[in-house]
Amino acid sequence: MPVLALGVVPWLVSGRTAEGLAAQAGQLREFAAARPGLDLADLGFSLATTRSAFEHRAVVTGGSGEELAAGLAAVAAGGPATGVVTGTVPAGGGGRVGFIFAGQGSQRAGMGAELHAASPVFAAAFDEACALLEAELGVPVAEVVLGRGGPDAGGRADQTVFAQAGLFAVGAGLVALLASCGITPDAVAGHSVGEVTAAYAAGVLSLADACALVAARARLMQALPSGGAMTA
Repeated sequence: MPVLALGVVPWLVSGRTAEGLAAQAGQLREFAAARPGLDLADLGFSLATTRSAFEHRAVVTGGSGEELAAGLAAVAAGGPATGVVTGTVPAGGGGRVGFIFAGQGSQRAGMGAELHAASPVFAAAFDEACALLEAELGVPVAEVVLGRGGPDAGGRADQTVFAQAGLFAVGAGLVALLASCGITPDAVAGHSVGEVTAAYAAGVLSLADACALVAARARLMQALPSGGAMTA
């Protein structure tokens, strides 16, 4: 199953020094220029998975060979450019990966819609979570979250039952997408319903159990009168 189907391709370049990074970018530009029929995504995959990652790094993104070549030229010259991100990391890495999951208030109608269309991995995990949530709640979670619920989708997305279920489903999809790229968390944290997403990401809860908990929480909170406050 493809991870993403996008028109933009990232190329990763690194070097032990700023000068080494510039040299690597120049060499990659020459390599690509000499091979006009090169598969841009295939080269991007090889750069990300088969090359050493040194301290000085750059990511060049583009939808065509010309855009990528322009970005590489900028890195080689040590200057900024559209589609280019540069930075440094401590020697040997040493960092750990943490996932933080948001709670209610971060939702919007259409959140994840473009990613759902572009990533079969995200879509499969999101759809599975929504199917479990909808079976518990009896409401069209996926339709509202993806912004397909008509002109009132925005208002419905802000209702607690849709907001909490939708945020969890999007979180579950993102966890699956990142895992398919080899990115798993060393630590997790969450706020409100994000705590449940964090527990799921950590393997404390199965998807079915997490969806049952999210649905129960969303159903109870939706039934509360408006204008109140919450304490825990």
